[in-house]
Amino acid sequence: MVETSSPQADIGVIGGSGFYSFLDDVTEIAVDTPYGPPSDSLFLGEVAGRRVAFLPRHGRKHHLPPHRINYRANMWALYSLGVRQVLGPCAVGGLQAEYGPGTLLVPDQLVDRTKARTQTFFDGEALPDGKVPNVVHVAFADPYCPVGRDAAVTSARGRGWEPVDGGTLVVIEGPRFSTRAESRWHAAQGWSVVGMTGHPEAVLARELGICYSSLTLVTDLDAGAETGEGVSMEEVLQVFGKNVARLRTVLFDAVAGLPDSADRDCLCARALDGLDTGLDLP
Repeated sequence: MVETSSPQADIGVIGGSGFYSFLDDVTEIAVDTPYGPPSDSLFLGEVAGRRVAFLPRHGRKHHLPPHRINYRANMWALYSLGVRQVLGPCAVGGLQAEYGPGTLLVPDQLVDRTKARTQTFFDGEALPDGKVPNVVHVAFADPYCPVGRDAAVTSARGRGWEPVDGGTLVVIEGPRFSTRAESRWHAAQGWSVVGMTGHPEAVLARELGICYSSLTLVTDLDAGAETGEGVSMEEVLQVFGKNVARLRTVLFDAVAGLPDSADRDCLCARALDGLDTGLDLP
C-alpha cells in the first residue's frame, strides 16, 4: 500500500531493500519534491524504538545507475519527512592491499571525481514556485558527521567486526569500473576505497543541515590493486550478498546509538546558521 501522507522519521538509511524488507509494519510513502521524483518510495519502519525512513538508492529493482540517481530529490524527500540524520552504506573497491573483500571502512574524508552530477541546491535554478535559491557556500572540510561515524564504529566493534576507523572514499562517475591506471593513481594518492554513490549525497545533506555518515563495505580489490581480469559486477554482488545481513545488524545498532535529532550538537546541524538560503525548506 502506498500512502501520500507523511509519517515522520528522524533517521534515514539510504541503501537497498535488504535493509528493510524483513521488518514488520513497513509503510510505503510516495513523496514529491521540487526536484522531481526520488529513486523510489520511502519505506518507514521502526528500529530500536526509532522511526527510520529507508530509501533504495538505485530503486527497488536496482534500475538506476549511479550517474542517473536523483540525489537532490532523494535528500529532499528524506528531509521532508523529518529526517535529520542519515546513514549511507555503500559497496566499494579497496585501493590498499590491506583493505580486502569484507573490510568495513567508515570514512572521514571524501574526494569527488564525478563529472556530470548536480551537487548543490544552490545553483541559481528556479524552483517550480518561481523562487530562486540564494548563492550559499557551506563548510565541507569534514564531510561526515563525527557523531554518526562514532555510532557506526562503535556498533561494528560491538558485533565483532573491527572496522577501519577513518580513510578517504574517492567517488567516480561510473557506471564502469576504473581502469588499472586510474585505480593505481587513486591508490598512489593514499586514498582508501573507491565507489560510485557516496557523492553528492554527503554535500547535499550538509546543505540541508542533515548529519550524514557513510559505511563502506569493500567487495573487491580495485583493478589496479590485483592481478587477473579486474573487478566484475558478479564479484561485487556476491561479496555484498554474503555480508548484507551483518551490515544490516551494524546499521541497526548504529541507529540505536544516534542521538535524538533535537539533541544534535555537531557542525552539520549548524551548517546553515547565519546563512540566508532562500529555500523554503519543508
